[in-house]
Amino acid sequence: MQFFDTHAHIGLIYDDPIEQLRVIQQAKQAGVNRIVSINNSLHDFERNYPHLKAISGVYHAVGIAPSEVTNPGSDYINKIETYVKFPNVVAVGETGLDYYKRFGDKRSQIELFIQQLEIAQKHNLPVIIHNRDAGKDVFDVLSDRMPEKGAIFHCYSEDAEYAKKCLDMNVYFSFAGNLTYRNARNLHETVLNIPLDRILIETESPFMIPAEYREKKRTMPAYITSTARFLAEILEIDEERLADQLWKNSCRIFGLPEE
Repeated sequence: MQFFDTHAHIGLIYDDPIEQLRVIQQAKQAGVNRIVSINNSLHDFERNYPHLKAISGVYHAVGIAPSEVTNPGSDYINKIETYVKFPNVVAVGETGLDYYKRFGDKRSQIELFIQQLEIAQKHNLPVIIHNRDAGKDVFDVLSDRMPEKGAIFHCYSEDAEYAKKCLDMNVYFSFAGNLTYRNARNLHETVLNIPLDRILIETESPFMIPAEYREKKRTMPAYITSTARFLAEILEIDEERLADQLWKNSCRIFGLPEE
């Protein structure tokens, strides 16, 4: 079996490039053959991409998270448009809306979100969506401006009804280690009510530690196998069949060959 970690903040696990390489090697030993490296800011992308760009199986997203709305950086639109052309950049993001911590104001967050959706459309890339306590506005914006290549709701946190409402759009739903929490009933219900070919998994490293590793201080890409096992249990399907479908789904949304 092989696995695809669709969302890992490698630069937040460790700053040191040697330690980052060790994390990736451990992941590959666990069968995690592809990882999308995520950054919340352009500064983080500029710091991490040079260390990771030549590592086989590591791909990249570039964008500005809502946490950075008050300080996106100078000339950020042109910079994103430059960086999306770099080798192995496969998505715009993470971007989206976060009303939980009230970063900036809602209007500024929506504007930054829309700008990045337009970049994704222009450059024929999918977008990785951060959504926290902003489901209605995220849905409304995507309904008008969904990039042709689609979107990923990363670390999905809404309920099954919200997911079903989104199925008419080209969206995928990515589940992290919190899926393995026994009290995460809304997530368990969601995976049972959406098509298997719309499901992805991620680690959201170094956050969202799976229940099996709750004594650890941070999540690693290698831990994604725990989330996959739990998902297979909920869906009552063979783990190998599930892993194969998740791999195909991940390759499809990121426009990568399956081999």
